[in-house]
Amino acid sequence: MILRFPEFSRDLRRGEEPAVDALLLAAFGDAAQLARIAALRRAGDIAGEVVLPYRDEIVGYYALATMCAPKGWLCLAAVAIAPDWQGAGHGRRLMGVLSEWARLSGQTVIAEGPPPFFERAGFAPAGGRLALAGPTPPDDMPGLVYPAALVHRA
Repeated sequence: MILRFPEFSRDLRRGEEPAVDALLLAAFGDAAQLARIAALRRAGDIAGEVVLPYRDEIVGYYALATMCAPKGWLCLAAVAIAPDWQGAGHGRRLMGVLSEWARLSGQTVIAEGPPPFFERAGFAPAGGRLALAGPTPPDDMPGLVYPAALVHRA
């Protein structure tokens, strides 16, 4: 058995978008997630993109988008781990770093997905498939208005 460990996560660099696009296609098996990220980029709604590099590859990725409401909130637009790297805790670690960043910076981040996954990464359950990181208590949920590219999620 050969153990592989990725490098530290970091911001996406100019020119790495094609590698992220390939990762999204491999991780999700279709172009829907790729199309949403492209639409968010075109609209200027991306607040940040973080990658998990390994040598000359991108093996993990997440994107944050600016919420329309509440003002100042961010939402997790995508998180992906390369298929060969899944199951080793890399996604949970990426989300754990995001959760801690939200707490330390006072930034509220909302995520939609399997509650146990996000709870293990430090997010608080916020009802249904929603989870929160940052200063906002889950029982103080205002109306949520997502960026247009995320409104019609599959």
